[in-house]
Amino acid sequence: MQLYQPHLDWIASQQSAMLERTILWAQINSGSFNPEGLGAMADALESAFMALQPDSVERLDLAPQQSVDSKGVLKERPLGQLLRFRKRADAPLKVVLTGHYDTVYPVNHTFQNCTAIDALTTNGPGVADMKGGIVVMLHALLALERSPWADAIGWEVLLNPDEEIGSTGSAPYLSEAARRNDFGLTYEPSLPDGTLAGARKGSGNFSAVVRGRAAHAGRDPHLGRNAIVALSELILAVNALNGQKAGLTVNPGRIEGGGPVNVVPDLAICHFNIRVENADEQTFALEALKKLEQEFSQKDGISLHIHGGFTRPPKTLTPANHALFDFIKQSGALLGLSLQEKPTGGCCDGNNLAAAGLPNVDTLGVRGANIHSADEYMINASLTERAQLSALLLLRFASQEIVWNHQKSA
Repeated sequence: MQLYQPHLDWIASQQSAMLERTILWAQINSGSFNPEGLGAMADALESAFMALQPDSVERLDLAPQQSVDSKGVLKERPLGQLLRFRKRADAPLKVVLTGHYDTVYPVNHTFQNCTAIDALTTNGPGVADMKGGIVVMLHALLALERSPWADAIGWEVLLNPDEEIGSTGSAPYLSEAARRNDFGLTYEPSLPDGTLAGARKGSGNFSAVVRGRAAHAGRDPHLGRNAIVALSELILAVNALNGQKAGLTVNPGRIEGGGPVNVVPDLAICHFNIRVENADEQTFALEALKKLEQEFSQKDGISLHIHGGFTRPPKTLTPANHALFDFIKQSGALLGLSLQEKPTGGCCDGNNLAAAGLPNVDTLGVRGANIHSADEYMINASLTERAQLSALLLLRFASQEIVWNHQKSA
């Protein structure tokens, strides 16, 4: 530890600057569909990461996201840019560090500013998920670059603008990075006690569009085919998939459709999410949806089209994943931290990296809680704590105190 202490002490000296930067970034609204805010946030990130003197800096345009609108029509929505920084691509050991700079708070959300809950915690939009995490990543890399061992390890940073909506545009770049690196570190927030996420469920988002036949509700109701009634039956059928496999959960989350109550409605839409623990459950869910689509489309005057799919494959832990957890826990112990991991139903870009065969740990960001709500908060001291954790791991690899000799999965 004495070898690394000056670099860890440097991180501690940056605590005030890290907190100030987290607050500054959190108060830039970068909701997933706020192009101006995403652009401003990308500018701030590019400026900050230039301090690492990367060999290459790229801002990559992403394919637009497809979504079903309120008329049941498939539309495209533009996404922000993915930032990619690379250094020492030919180093013997290579790591990809990922984070997202979009948040779930749109530009018209009431939650836009940071406040100090007390001297120890900060409430703000994205302070934990995950602008504080990006600050942690940046300072861990700055500490590495200040060390005499930096040349032994190459790194790639991906900061994407679409994680909160499934990473549909950035997914190809995540897979590409997974194939050329040895392991991955992702900076989603940990639990308040520092617990890390282990295995993660896979996630799919779907939109069911039911079309019927309009008619006068008083004069000719028999001529109509009620899309809302058909959709209601479908929602019950989809909801009945809950528990048919051990880890399978379904959540119908939003419905649209109908109009004047004297008209038999000819359009109704349901948007729903499915979570699965493994590939078998994913296959089961997709086959069940296909059967429902066929069954409902055979009803007189009714058509059903289900759009969407699984954007996050399930993340299962391989021996290489367990080895990476062990190295992180060892580094944590050297810092006086007792770290554990546990499975979670949540998902993130760590799922994508794992699906491409890359072992990774994906909750190395700040300690915090209540994410995706106006009560989101970050424990301030975790900025230093978690930056030191990642820095120590990287320094131990770079100095060859620990050696990575694990193969990626197929």
